[in-house]
Amino acid sequence: MEKFLNSEGSQIVFNLINEINLNRGFLSEIDGAIGDGDHGINMDKGFSIAKNKITKEMSLSDSLDTLGNVLLFEIGGSIGPLYGTFFKSLSLASKNKYEIDKFVFLDMIKNAYEKVVEIGNAKVGDKTIIDTLEPAYYIFKKSVNNKNFKKSLELMIETAKKGMDSTRDLVAKVGRSARLGERSRGVLDAGAVSCYIILKSLGESIINSIDN
Repeated sequence: MEKFLNSEGSQIVFNLINEINLNRGFLSEIDGAIGDGDHGINMDKGFSIAKNKITKEMSLSDSLDTLGNVLLFEIGGSIGPLYGTFFKSLSLASKNKYEIDKFVFLDMIKNAYEKVVEIGNAKVGDKTIIDTLEPAYYIFKKSVNNKNFKKSLELMIETAKKGMDSTRDLVAKVGRSARLGERSRGVLDAGAVSCYIILKSLGESIINSIDN
């Protein structure tokens, strides 16, 4: 079965941090269309702080937990608690696992999705990260019983992109951009975009890490 060692997973988080750093300007540009324009700045700040606290010797679980703690306790705005909870939930579901296979990852993404829904008060169609995260989680859940780890991750990434793209035609119903009403239609939601970047990076890094 395809799997990788939890103890060797820190590079997955370093790759993720690098992707957020690279997309700082892009995320803020998108956010500026209907928001405060600081999404990329805040994400870049939090992930950069975490990068200095994570070591190559840390496990995937510990690296995710460190990233989650930084976002939860050191970054302001609404995105800190959401993504802080997301990463800490991924960590918790994998903490005592020696190896990460598709069933462990399903527990991870399930835990993260449920916790974000619990605190975020949003649903699909509200133009938020849920439009990316929920369909990505459900397609992964559906695929694990009849597809291998790599294919399930590829489907997750593909579905996450479709979810992200769907926010362009939605009217924001949650958060500050909701006050714009119809004027929020026609642009992507910054949180949905960052969620796609995160899921894509995690998925691709895991695909490159697993053995057969």
